[in-house]
Amino acid sequence: MRPLDGIRVLDFTTLLSGSMASLVLAEAGAEVIKIEPKGGDRSRNQAPMVGETGADFAVLNRGKKSLVVDLHASDALRRLTKLIESVDVLIDDRRPGDIDRPGLEYAEVEAINGRLIYCAITGWGQEGPQANVEASGLNCGAETGLLSLRAGSDGGLALPTGPVSDIAAGSFPAVINILMALRHRDQTGRGCKLDVAVADAMFTFQYWAIAQAAATDQWPVPGKELLTGGSPRYQIYETADGKFVAVAAIDDRHWENLCERLELDEELRDRNADPDSVGETLSAIFRARNAKFWREKFENRDVGCSIVASLQEAIANPHFQERGLFDRKVAVGGKELPAVVVPVQPAFRDVETVLDSPALDDAADLLEDG
Repeated sequence: MRPLDGIRVLDFTTLLSGSMASLVLAEAGAEVIKIEPKGGDRSRNQAPMVGETGADFAVLNRGKKSLVVDLHASDALRRLTKLIESVDVLIDDRRPGDIDRPGLEYAEVEAINGRLIYCAITGWGQEGPQANVEASGLNCGAETGLLSLRAGSDGGLALPTGPVSDIAAGSFPAVINILMALRHRDQTGRGCKLDVAVADAMFTFQYWAIAQAAATDQWPVPGKELLTGGSPRYQIYETADGKFVAVAAIDDRHWENLCERLELDEELRDRNADPDSVGETLSAIFRARNAKFWREKFENRDVGCSIVASLQEAIANPHFQERGLFDRKVAVGGKELPAVVVPVQPAFRDVETVLDSPALDDAADLLEDG
């Protein structure tokens, strides 16, 4: 038995944060019913395609059900009433005051089902001057200061390597709070509304910078702090063959071990040594040899260093293969795609490793049966 067996979720989301949140719940056993407009969610038709289905749609909706409802119709709430009565969680990603789905606000659904947990995921939250402003994770990172912390040598800023903030600051907080709300409902018998704002969680990742500012009255300087490029002990260095070494030798044990392997001069090992001089020396040392040399040099030496792998290399890594991260698949268009790697323990997931993504409106009978 999976931990969320028996939990029914209505997924009204159209964006990544909500889709990923409901996917995590589905992987842990919840019955997730994705509400789609006539013609289907827009990601069904977005490239790259696998047969007639977009790859993104397939992997983000693995194991879910599909139900087509015209949410603009005046009778949408009436048609959904019996289904709303039966569900435990509703996830939505509309901005507050959005009139595109009348009749689906918390007050309306709470009146139908007082045990319902209504999770609203937005960029800025349900209240505040920016609540109605549309925002991506990148926008939230920009306006919360997170993007400013890491600056290159030229002072320029870099894009994140993917929609990390949408997932880490949107999907995962939503799942955490939904699980806590289910526990709270066990205690009280009542549901609640959850206000999950991506921007709010951005400050969680900056805990160290906020603490530093409060303790020292010194705000972080972009690209100059321990975790943002200001220390040679926590840095990325290029090798002779154009690959990179990621150095995370923050603690003294790792640093001393690294210095020994590099035969670094004593004066450069000291914490008080000029970081720019140390960094330049390390850059020259790493550029003198290829990645294979450094991998062998550091193997089993506890130096806190890794060779930066490509995604293809990482997926092929025997460690991840042995842990079964990519054993689960999504069946779509006659192919099997790797399922999204989600932070759900294998023991809590379905024993079936290959599941379908939903065919459009494959749960049409739920409107009648509720």
